[in-house]
Amino acid sequence: MSSPTVTLPRPDGTLAVHTLRDPIALPPATGPIRSRTAYAAAHVVADPLADNTPGAPARLDWDATLAFRHHLWDLGLGVADAMDTAQRGMGLDWPATAELIRRSGAEAASRGAMSACGVGTDQLHSVPARSAEIVAAYTEQLAVAEEAGVTPVLMASRHLAALARSPEDYAEVYGELLRQVRRPVILHWLGTAFDPALAGYWGKDDPADAVPVVAELIATHAPAVEGIKVSLLDAELETRLRALLPEGVRLYTGDDFNYPSLIRGDGSRHSHALLGAFAAIAPVAAAALRALDDGDDARYDALFAPTLPLARHLFAPPTYYYKTGVAFLAWLNGHQPGFTMVAGLQAARSPLHLAEAFRLADAAGALTDPDLAARRMRWFLDVAGVAR
Repeated sequence: MSSPTVTLPRPDGTLAVHTLRDPIALPPATGPIRSRTAYAAAHVVADPLADNTPGAPARLDWDATLAFRHHLWDLGLGVADAMDTAQRGMGLDWPATAELIRRSGAEAASRGAMSACGVGTDQLHSVPARSAEIVAAYTEQLAVAEEAGVTPVLMASRHLAALARSPEDYAEVYGELLRQVRRPVILHWLGTAFDPALAGYWGKDDPADAVPVVAELIATHAPAVEGIKVSLLDAELETRLRALLPEGVRLYTGDDFNYPSLIRGDGSRHSHALLGAFAAIAPVAAAALRALDDGDDARYDALFAPTLPLARHLFAPPTYYYKTGVAFLAWLNGHQPGFTMVAGLQAARSPLHLAEAFRLADAAGALTDPDLAARRMRWFLDVAGVAR
């Protein structure tokens, strides 16, 4: 049987026939991944019959949204939910988020799977005058996550970034939260590539100056901190902070540009994973991590190396629109019935960008059913008006 082909547009305005590769032969998943703690940050599937336009309340296709989480758990990955990949701050409002945490937590509990969920302050409609209001907003969301039985992720807060004036202001808010948590939490450091409103987070304009501030905060509250997710897209800063963490506190890389080397480590320290890119390459990522479990570094490198061009493309500037590519690949792989997103975010990337994502996903072995992916890619190009 011949391999499927798709005529794809190229940046120079021409068209080229692309022949898809055969799917990668990956071993079946058997139990959890052992050598690293690995979460894939999952997207949400919009209800195609709801008014998921900009500014409208988020309405989800719950069956498809939760089925995708089971797909990730089946591979042995944990699920990081209700975070920026799920369009927090970009269409997923707090009522829908709270429901997502409850439902995702219940599904995780039903199978004893790993689940971590983001808690923040996005139910606030304006910047408060006092830090106590920010603490109260975090506390409200923290209660939902703790009741759901998931590991809370204290997400970076736009409201705190707007109100705080010094590292001491951050220490006050986080200290109050970490003194009250019922279980250790994951902190969250999201760089401005992902959210420009977080400039100056931790009270420092330069993220390099913030590294010792964060390390001191964690050391002060180490029993309440399970780890910290770092999404700065700067491997040097991540390794610097990693070296300063207390024993037992994990660094979860959110660096979608450099994750293979950071997860592998330098021989003495390594990062764990909490990555949006893993949702796009989940079967390949899980297989690579199992190779690491087995001490097969060559297999680890061979699987991850072709995924990096795809990840760097999906997370290219403006980086915060990476969710569009993640949802697009989920649709191509049959994990959702249509390519629609909360807040209409499917329009955030161009047909040219998504055509390149298709080509790179094929090269990475991230298209699990080439015939389905090719058929849906042709449909998408037809709707986009790309003459073939």
